[in-house]
Amino acid sequence: MKIKVIIADDNSFIREGLKIILSTYEEFEVLDTVSDGKEAVDYCLVHEVDIALLDVRMPNMNGVEATKLIASQTSTKPIILTTFDDDEYILEAIKNGAKGYLLKNNDPEQIRDAMKSVFQGSSILQDVILEKIKANLSAAANKEPETKMDLTQFTERERDILSLIAKGYSNKAISKELFISEGTVANYISSILGKTGLEHRTQIAIYYLTGKVD
Repeated sequence: MKIKVIIADDNSFIREGLKIILSTYEEFEVLDTVSDGKEAVDYCLVHEVDIALLDVRMPNMNGVEATKLIASQTSTKPIILTTFDDDEYILEAIKNGAKGYLLKNNDPEQIRDAMKSVFQGSSILQDVILEKIKANLSAAANKEPETKMDLTQFTERERDILSLIAKGYSNKAISKELFISEGTVANYISSILGKTGLEHRTQIAIYYLTGKVD
């Protein structure tokens, strides 16, 4: 069974280039290419599409807005694929249901592997994107990142650690901040993962920011 894909990009050279690249892989069937977010939404509403590759900046409707409609109204999984790693779009795209956020300068094999992972149920964030999220959260040293999580199930110490993870702190940095050992930090993180059903700290950071667990 092939993974059915559409590509939305207002640059015809890029979208046709992506179509040619993806068509060389036997896993994919590129159903169509469109030039803006509205066309992508309209297409997904009437066709069975597994993955929509969406550029961020497009006329009529951008990729972030299209992601929200596609994620909420269809079974298609949106992936943001862009040359822009603008801070302003990253969290909004994730909140809107994007299953991946990738830069176009990736090798084709990286894009292929990411698409396959998303199709299989994972969410993909490149390290550079995660670093942007961390930078956003730690921009003001004394400002706590806003959370949309339900924190009632966590102890006070676990809440402290959740906040620090979301700010990009390593286990070592958390141990220094809270005056506890790295082993104790690891134990608390294991407890947090157990309570949330998450698998790693990147997902914890995303969950803290969006209130969503993929």
